[in-house]
Amino acid sequence: MKRPLSRLIRELHRFCLLAAAVACFLSENALAFAADRQISGKVVSAEDNNPLPGVTIIVKGNNTVGTATDTDGKFKLSVPENAVLILSYIGYVSQELAVGNQSEFTVELAPDQKQLQEVVVIGYGTQKKGDVTSSVASIKREDFVQGTVRDAAQLVQGKVAGLRITTPSGSPTANTQINLRGINSIEGATNPLILIDGIPGGLNTVAPEDIESVDVLKDGSAAAIYGTRATGGVILITTRKNRANSRATVEYSNYVNIQSIARRPQLLTGDDYRQKIKEGIDYTDYGGNTDWLSEIMQKPVSHNHNLTFFGGNTTTNFTGSVNYRNWEGIFLRSGQNRFTGRADLNHAMFKNKLKTNLQIINRITRSNGAVSPANDDAAYGYAYRQAIIRNPTDRVRTDDGKKWQERDGYFYENPVSLLNESNFESSFKEMRMAGSLDYAPIDDLNFKLMVSNVQNSNLEGGSTTFNHTATRLSNQNATAFRNTYANNENLLEFTGNYSKTIGKHRFSVLGGYSWQDATYEAFAANNWDFPTDAYDWNNLGAGGALQKGQAGMSSTKNKWQLAGFFGRVTYSLNEKYLFMASVRREGSSRFGVNNQWGTFPAASIGWRISKERFMGGLGAASDIKLRAGIGVTGTIANNPYMSQISYNFDRDEGAFIGGKWVPGFVPARNFNPDLRWEKKEEYNAGVDFGFMKNRINGSIDFYSRKVKDLLYNFPVPVPPYLTGSMFINAGVMENKGIEVLLNIVPIQTGDFQWNTGVTYSTNRNKLVSLSNDQFQAANDFFDAGYTGEPIQMSTHRVKVGEPIGRFFVWKSVGVDDKGAWLVENKDGEVIPIADAVPEDRQYYGNGIPKHIVGWNNNIRYKQFDLAVNMRGAFGFDILNFQKMFYGNPRNKAYNMLKSAYDPIDGKVLTSDLVYVSHYIEKGDYWKIDNVTLGYTLPANTLKGVKNLRIFVSGLNLATITGYTGIDPEGVSFTGFAPGSDYRDKYPTTRTFTAGLSVTF
Repeated sequence: MKRPLSRLIRELHRFCLLAAAVACFLSENALAFAADRQISGKVVSAEDNNPLPGVTIIVKGNNTVGTATDTDGKFKLSVPENAVLILSYIGYVSQELAVGNQSEFTVELAPDQKQLQEVVVIGYGTQKKGDVTSSVASIKREDFVQGTVRDAAQLVQGKVAGLRITTPSGSPTANTQINLRGINSIEGATNPLILIDGIPGGLNTVAPEDIESVDVLKDGSAAAIYGTRATGGVILITTRKNRANSRATVEYSNYVNIQSIARRPQLLTGDDYRQKIKEGIDYTDYGGNTDWLSEIMQKPVSHNHNLTFFGGNTTTNFTGSVNYRNWEGIFLRSGQNRFTGRADLNHAMFKNKLKTNLQIINRITRSNGAVSPANDDAAYGYAYRQAIIRNPTDRVRTDDGKKWQERDGYFYENPVSLLNESNFESSFKEMRMAGSLDYAPIDDLNFKLMVSNVQNSNLEGGSTTFNHTATRLSNQNATAFRNTYANNENLLEFTGNYSKTIGKHRFSVLGGYSWQDATYEAFAANNWDFPTDAYDWNNLGAGGALQKGQAGMSSTKNKWQLAGFFGRVTYSLNEKYLFMASVRREGSSRFGVNNQWGTFPAASIGWRISKERFMGGLGAASDIKLRAGIGVTGTIANNPYMSQISYNFDRDEGAFIGGKWVPGFVPARNFNPDLRWEKKEEYNAGVDFGFMKNRINGSIDFYSRKVKDLLYNFPVPVPPYLTGSMFINAGVMENKGIEVLLNIVPIQTGDFQWNTGVTYSTNRNKLVSLSNDQFQAANDFFDAGYTGEPIQMSTHRVKVGEPIGRFFVWKSVGVDDKGAWLVENKDGEVIPIADAVPEDRQYYGNGIPKHIVGWNNNIRYKQFDLAVNMRGAFGFDILNFQKMFYGNPRNKAYNMLKSAYDPIDGKVLTSDLVYVSHYIEKGDYWKIDNVTLGYTLPANTLKGVKNLRIFVSGLNLATITGYTGIDPEGVSFTGFAPGSDYRDKYPTTRTFTAGLSVTF
């Protein structure tokens, strides 16, 4: 405990020194304005001349001098000579007012159309928010989630209705889990398409501190212009750029944080063991009292630093950023450091007719630890399992302290040994280079050419020592592996856009061509039985398994191409009647020769009904827009060669020929020239609204999406086919739902403002069919999920005509007099678990939430700001693996939960481990997720410092739930086995952060 605490003190000490250094370096206090003259006045609306209460009035350059108008719109204020006032009010244009020699003022504020003129990023361009006719969510930098943020998705967590974002793992290497509008494919790609400044990337491509906005294209009419990649939705990430005419600034921000496990399982202690022994229970007492979870955990201290430069002039400007992150995990020897650098250069020439952009993003991620972070939930998670089941009376090391204390047992290993006697190292590098030319030969017409190259590679190695359990259990005598892969991706896009306004008519026409190709190759090798474990993975050839023919080696390479032609037209009549239509014709090498091209059309309309004359009497309505759209998108295959025939050389299928064993040449994949896209047809209807000068605003969306031609691995007869299964297009899946966004400004005065926003979404899904005209599935269902040993059963079943996510289980109704489970059979009769058969299993609960809610609050009081983000999910169930495996006192060789001895129907459980509905619990929860308190120094406090803010933050602070596991959000909700809280996991964490940001 002393070591981590001292480390934290050192980090905080450095943090405070840095803040002090900044202050000392620039400490020349500005003189406060002398308030020596009283003025007064009234503020009214320029629209109807009504007084405006709560208008914020401050002196420019000194926001500590200010006031707010009263209920009659009047104000009084003492100001210095030559003062300039800034008047601001939500829903109105801010205004500057030079005081001069006047003492009385009447100020008219004009209604602010900025919110409707705000630019929203859409496919291959931008659009005014008021003109958008599709379901698009736009989150700007000022509205991002604050504090410790893992990646781009966590910036908008809980802020986009229908976009569910969770972090089921506490590992420092883990990513967020993301899903938009439900499950939409069985075998195809399901994640959203993520574009970084128009170029495909990932949620970690750029540092969260380097992002300006995140726009989400949610429905088919918005996403269809991206064709085959867009069924999972499209997330457009825009990085920060120097958009001002002249802006020379430097920004620095950092934070340091500590973490702890969010919730510890309550296990039997060594003293509990000894008490149970006194009660006649057959436990083994080794005389110790070891907290095994504490033995494999640490108190991590992590830190993050970001430096951003802006400079240049109206002709040439640049943006540069450097981000360094060093994160540690709560498990021993788990951590990651990451460096990201970005340079963005813009130059304009020929009177701004030709604009160029060059951007380079370089990312280096290094992970060091005990086991592979790429598989941390199964590797670190296995050590976590061993810490839970380990006898708490046992010791970590033998009596002499020289060896790890090991015991014989089924999957029973010393967890501290597992983490200390294995090594892992990985290095991921990515270089992204992009350039664009934007030429406008005449007004309203421009052509843009963009090219990019993305190269990334990963090199990793892992090893175990002589003292690892692999030596004791498998006689492997040290193991080692080395893996590497490289990926090269090219993109070329050419677009032409013509926009014109003629009187009340405004229209635009977009056309373009896109080409994308990628080449991936990988190599892996492993060996064991080394003469020394000092090599790690740096001398693979020294392992004895190579000479025995038991070492492993593999390599692979694949390539794919994607080409597309696309177009879009938009039209606006009097900014009242709106229309958009798009189409994309796309071809991919991933599909069969008969179906390599597909067409993806979309159309949407909008009606700003608030601009109609008959709405004139509704003065409270700032804007009301009705919209509807339809669009078709595709789902691309995961494997580039699923349509092509393939053969393998297989030693097991070989024969002796000429006195030696010759591997067999056997078919591995059937030829399917008709393999084609999955197609998602989506209808969306919605309304955008604003009231009281947009102090109340939001949107409501209704959608229905149907995915046809599902990719599915069907069993087929042999012959005529070469293998017993084949990927074909068969089946239909549908999702329907509602999404609601509501933003309110309940209070706005000169010193105090409160903004609050609520998001809500609900989704219903169903597998409609699992066949086509040619193929009929042998069963109208498929099983998913797995309990693991020793139960070894599937956990879910997906059935035609039924919703996805349902558990398939023996329904328990209690225990008998001997403590054995009683279950229902298929006829509804109560029978002992020993008499149950697989046919008695039934559907029970669902792991997908019916209702997702987010509530975000931002409060400002003078120089203080407070952000409180809360989220919840309701109407779903969780299979508690922890309870299923560790809540049964039958196996005395393993430790267990204290609740294992709690009686069920008055009897202590005596059944073997089994999968029954008793372990499926309600997962409803409400989470106080992020609370951030900040303080911003008044302007001009320090010379040369434009802004300085310090903050403290807490993440995953509290969860209100009836679920008895670790964290109801720490489970997987994607795929076909949602709601499974697996026993092998990296538990979620609680984080406390302190940081600062300063702008020079």
